[in-house]
Amino acid sequence: MFRFIYVIVVNAFRGPYMIPKMRKMAKNKKKYSFEVRYRYVKRMIHYMMSSGNIETEIHGKENLPKEGGYVMFPNHQGKFDALAVINGHDAPCTFVMDKAKSKTFLVNEMCNLIDAKRLDLDDIRQNFQIINEITEEVKEGKKFILFSEGGYSMNHNHVRHFKPGSFKSAMRAKAPLVPVCLIDSYIPFNSPKLGHCVTKVIFLPPIYPDEYEGMKTVEVAEEVRRRIIAKMAEFGVEGEEK
Repeated sequence: MFRFIYVIVVNAFRGPYMIPKMRKMAKNKKKYSFEVRYRYVKRMIHYMMSSGNIETEIHGKENLPKEGGYVMFPNHQGKFDALAVINGHDAPCTFVMDKAKSKTFLVNEMCNLIDAKRLDLDDIRQNFQIINEITEEVKEGKKFILFSEGGYSMNHNHVRHFKPGSFKSAMRAKAPLVPVCLIDSYIPFNSPKLGHCVTKVIFLPPIYPDEYEGMKTVEVAEEVRRRIIAKMAEFGVEGEEK
C-alpha cells in the first residue's frame, strides 16, 4: 500500500496533463481509436512501474490466440493485477471490475478510456446485462480480463475457488478461455514491502470450445483454477488455498 501511495505522489506532476488527456480521449472515441487509447493506458502503467521500481516477467505470450476475441481468467491478488496483465498484453484488451471500486481517482479514468465493464454486485439484472454485453463483444473480437475469484483480500499466492458464473460470457460466445497465472502480484500495491520487486504474468495455453463443449461452468472453473495452480508449482509456488 505504501508503494501505491508513493507512485501516486511521485507521478503527481503528470496529473495536470495526463488526467485531462485521458478524459478527453474517453469522450472522443471516434477521434481516438481503441488501439490509441490502449497505448495511452500502457504508457501510464509504464510510468507507475518505473517510478515504483516494479518489474514484471512476462511468460507464454506465444500461447495467446492470434485472432478473434477471448477472455483471460487470472487469479486475483491485488490492485496491480490488471495493470500487470495489460502491461504484458500487446493486443488491446479491457477488463471487468466492481462498479463501486471503479469510481476511484485514476481507476475511473482508465475504465472509461478502455471501455471496462463495471459490475454492480447488488444488481442481478445489471449483471446479466453485462454478461450479455461481454458475450456479444467477444464474438466481435474483443478481448477481456475477468477475475473469477472476485475479491483479493489477503489471497497472496493462494488461489481461491473461481465463480462458475463468470465463465458464462466466454462459453456462450464459444471463445477461447485463457488461464493467466499471476505470481507475487500482490507485492507492489497490497503489501508493506518496499524496494525492487518482481512479479510474474504467465499466459497459459487457451482452452478452446471443442475442449469445454459439454462441460458445466463449475467444471470449467475448476479446470482453469487447476491449471493456474499447476503452473505456479512449476515456478516453485504453492498456489492451493489454505
